[in-house]
Amino acid sequence: MNSTLRWKIVLTVAVIVLGVYFALPSLPGVKGSSLDKILPNDTINLGLDLKGGIFLTLEVDMDKAVDTKLRRLAQELKDYAEERGVGFLNPKVLDDGSIEVKLHDTSHQDQLDAILAENFSILTPTASELSSGGVLYSLSASQEYLTRFRQETMRQTVDIVRSRIDRRGVVEPDIRQQEGNRIQIQLPGMEDAEQAIAVITQMGQLEFKIEAQGVSVEQARNNPLEYEVAYVQDDPGAPIVLRKNPVLTGEYVSDAAPQFDRNNKPYVLLEFDGRGGTIFEQVTAANVNRRLAIILDGQVYSAPVINERIGGGRASITGHFTVQKAKDLVTVLKDALPAPVEKVAESTIGPSLGQESIDKGVSAAIIGLALVIVFMVIYYGVAGIFADVVLMLNLVLILAGLAAFGATLTLPGIAGIILTIGMAVDANVIIFERIREELRRGLTPRNAVQEGFGRATLTILDANVTTVIAALILYQFGTGPVRGFAVTLTLGIITSMFTAIFVSRVFFDVYTQNKGSQAKISI
Repeated sequence: MNSTLRWKIVLTVAVIVLGVYFALPSLPGVKGSSLDKILPNDTINLGLDLKGGIFLTLEVDMDKAVDTKLRRLAQELKDYAEERGVGFLNPKVLDDGSIEVKLHDTSHQDQLDAILAENFSILTPTASELSSGGVLYSLSASQEYLTRFRQETMRQTVDIVRSRIDRRGVVEPDIRQQEGNRIQIQLPGMEDAEQAIAVITQMGQLEFKIEAQGVSVEQARNNPLEYEVAYVQDDPGAPIVLRKNPVLTGEYVSDAAPQFDRNNKPYVLLEFDGRGGTIFEQVTAANVNRRLAIILDGQVYSAPVINERIGGGRASITGHFTVQKAKDLVTVLKDALPAPVEKVAESTIGPSLGQESIDKGVSAAIIGLALVIVFMVIYYGVAGIFADVVLMLNLVLILAGLAAFGATLTLPGIAGIILTIGMAVDANVIIFERIREELRRGLTPRNAVQEGFGRATLTILDANVTTVIAALILYQFGTGPVRGFAVTLTLGIITSMFTAIFVSRVFFDVYTQNKGSQAKISI
């Protein structure tokens, strides 16, 4: 046996061992057995159509996101102006998407213009004199900025939804952005749709608003641009009137954690970043004896009275929490959505339907494989046995590849494996027919094998490369199930080329070398 054939045999054995090593954990009955200590933890994940789970389509309320951003800009402008001694009425966000600011003291106009130029270049100001004195500013954001903001909001929303789902421990979720500000989500193995939707869609918009003293409920309802009427959660008492613009928002929260009070009741402790702590201290100092409403997603969780300046950069959210609700709230606060999302479609696939899909897919693969094995042995004899062996090895390598890369197997993915069986056999058929042609020309079996593999390899490569290109296009532009088909098809083509061209050649070389010059091939 020459050295070239020897290293080919060693490589083939090594690949077989590695293939079995990575494929075993995904086989039924192996996971959880005594083999767990020596086998890898990576297994093939089952997709939504095989494992069951939840399919959701969410829509992002982009108009609300823009309105929230403008209100934050309005509050920031007010904070900057007050720090520099510029006083004006509370800025208002109008229905047309502009911010209205009234400056009564015209001596501060140059200062306000400088603040706008230095810190709010995204806003285009239009100033006009008021008949009662002073200047009215109308500030509007550029369309270019709003387009960038919408794109960034969608990207952040998709990332945050993925982070929330990962925190819930869902294996291999499929999350992708679609046209029309929509997000498509597949959650394999998750059955509680209400719980999933609650955690995913809760916006987590945290706001702190100050009570508007001296303003009646009727006055507030008649002036919705400056005030709002709210009720404290689980408090049947009278409503409170709040100023519309928040004095602080959740974007300044650096951390959140569940805690327990002296009565062992859970609450959520918030920690602000440096600027947030400074703003919180200034707000509490300027509003002593007023109520500070802590609002999450429009719901007032608590509204304690500010008795004194509060430093240290900390605040707490109290309410009728269970431990799990407090943990869920922390999850939402840590990954607050930049815009509200609404469910527009939902479907639940039960595990029984997924198991039925698995059973039918596996049955189809077994029947197809059995027919191919029988046909190859009948038609090609010993060569057919070689083809069947490399075909089984090809399946092992596909499973190993899917497990090693943590890929998700879907029903179309099983179809891709079944198609790969046919393509792998097709490669062997091309090689065997080439060898037959060379034998008819009178070449010795060893030379016929050499010529047959040499002439067939280029044809096989050309056919498979074009198929891989098509599979890559499917993966790039397809959705979850289509991408699953593309992954298994691509992996199957790569492994089939290796087994058909390399491993099958090793079998033929060993067979002809052992038989010597008088070797005959049953083909």
